[in-house]
Amino acid sequence: MKQTIAQGPVASQEVIKVLGTNGGGFFNANSAHPYENPTALTNLMQMLLLIGIAAGLTNVLGRMVGDQRQGWAIFGAMAVLLLLGIVTVYWAEAHGNPAFAPYHVDAAPSALQAGGNMEGKEVRFGIAPSSSFATVTTDAGGAVDAMHDSFMPLGGMVLILNMLLGEITFGGVGSGLYGMLAFVVVTMFVAGLMVGRTPEYLGKKLEAREVKMTLLALLSYSLSILGWTALAAATPLGIAGIANSGPHGFSEILYAYASTTGTNGSSFAGLSTNTVFYNLTLARGDVDGGASSTRSHYWRSPVRWRGKSASHRRLARSRRTACNSWGCWSASC
Repeated sequence: MKQTIAQGPVASQEVIKVLGTNGGGFFNANSAHPYENPTALTNLMQMLLLIGIAAGLTNVLGRMVGDQRQGWAIFGAMAVLLLLGIVTVYWAEAHGNPAFAPYHVDAAPSALQAGGNMEGKEVRFGIAPSSSFATVTTDAGGAVDAMHDSFMPLGGMVLILNMLLGEITFGGVGSGLYGMLAFVVVTMFVAGLMVGRTPEYLGKKLEAREVKMTLLALLSYSLSILGWTALAAATPLGIAGIANSGPHGFSEILYAYASTTGTNGSSFAGLSTNTVFYNLTLARGDVDGGASSTRSHYWRSPVRWRGKSASHRRLARSRRTACNSWGCWSASC
């Protein structure tokens, strides 16, 4: 018997894959392949590269608007969401599969085994690195070092939720930042209305146009995911691709359209998508996701990045307008 081992310029392509948050692996096993990701150190490096540029762009935002506290606020919110996701996935995977309890399967960590739910994971990584990589990649890129279809229900839910939110926890290069800014605009608008002040962000009043464009970007993204998922779950062509019946089969469909609409690329591999139906609908979902991104130009035109002094001038003008409209609500009036 002669074995042929595929080889090539893996290292250079691997860096391009993760730094650009692409996700397509040189080998079919992606970052689970030992040539692409041989050790725990390379696993950590790939995670850092996946979110490196997106994390740095929060600093760019602060410098562009002349107030680095704004960048740190965005960075902090993203970091908290990322850590919550990692902890939740790790907790679910470390406790193992409760379905094995009646069979007295020993899933406890020991000198002989990593313990927990090791199905679909590389032994050289174990639970913690696999959980961390899965959370990071569904927030950013799409490369995988474990089979997400084998994660526990709670862990799989976190991975789907990351993509349903639009991969805003650092996210892709640029896309994570403007996705988070969409939520910031909605938050500032609602908070402003709740306290009875003119909603503002970075010195710019948030009026009907800004809010409409923001909601258009957010809702069109959700509509694509839910619409195509509903179609696939309700038609024989969509159901034919499900390998697992019941709720997990539905989760496979939802994951597929969340992944393509978010241009992530990872999958619950139990779904057979190499059919005409899934090729066409998943491709359309990918286009819909890109279209929703172009609608996110709300933060480029209405919120002009002109530096600190310009922002302060606009803020002063908006305060005077609010004072004239509602009476003096601030000591600065």
